[in-house]
Amino acid sequence: MDVLIVGADEVKPIKGVLKELGAKKITHWDARSENRVNKKSIPENVSCVVLLTSFLNHNSMKKIKQEAKKRNIPLVCAKRSVNCVYSEYCKVFGLKDKFNC
Repeated sequence: MDVLIVGADEVKPIKGVLKELGAKKITHWDARSENRVNKKSIPENVSCVVLLTSFLNHNSMKKIKQEAKKRNIPLVCAKRSVNCVYSEYCKVFGLKDKFNC
């Protein structure tokens, strides 16, 4: 599974968790500038999009959500906490959450 992470600057710990959950390739867009995200399309091979909502403006979030919905790509919305990303990913994909968040 290929995953796109949108938001935040440093996502190494989150990448580690996603790899444990089965992600093969992880792409990260930092979204510092609204134009960086709004001018891009979700890559064709992406199977899941993770939005780090604490570090993402509303317009960029809306654009990504609309495109993901149009293409039936699962969307995980979470804060930048590793546990939060893990918990929300488990909810979206119906996995057992070992942290019970």
